[in-house]
Amino acid sequence: MIVAHRVDAKQSDQHHLTPIAEAIEANLGKKPVQLSADAGYCSDANLAALEKRAIDAYVAPGRAKHAGEGQGGGARVAAMREKIRAGGHETPYRLRKQLPEPVFGQIKQARGFRQFLLLGAEKVAAEWGLVCLAHNILKLAQARTPFPAALATG
Repeated sequence: MIVAHRVDAKQSDQHHLTPIAEAIEANLGKKPVQLSADAGYCSDANLAALEKRAIDAYVAPGRAKHAGEGQGGGARVAAMREKIRAGGHETPYRLRKQLPEPVFGQIKQARGFRQFLLLGAEKVAAEWGLVCLAHNILKLAQARTPFPAALATG
């Protein structure tokens, strides 16, 4: 299920992380206990904001080998790199492959949504909202419909 979404015309995703965390809290009525995000969201400012909100964050630090400013972040980014590395195969970050990433595959492949049909930031945001809504409705409908094997056995 998609619990929050945002779209804008900026290339970087970094500015979305805090508003998405706030949108999740607003939509679900409680703040997320844990949050994972890919490298596009990683910055010292975002990690500090999640830390301030007491959200257990797992944000990919990117591929830079050194944690100097401008080369992969500062102290918080270095700490996140170590947190994910130390977790090994048990880190919650690994769940990204199982939880949010398949949603994009389902929207693109199964639903055939490969490009926006409308122009303009507001219209694109509304179109993406409809795509997310359709995805959620289909997921809910599938969860309520018995599988064919269950129908055959009665």
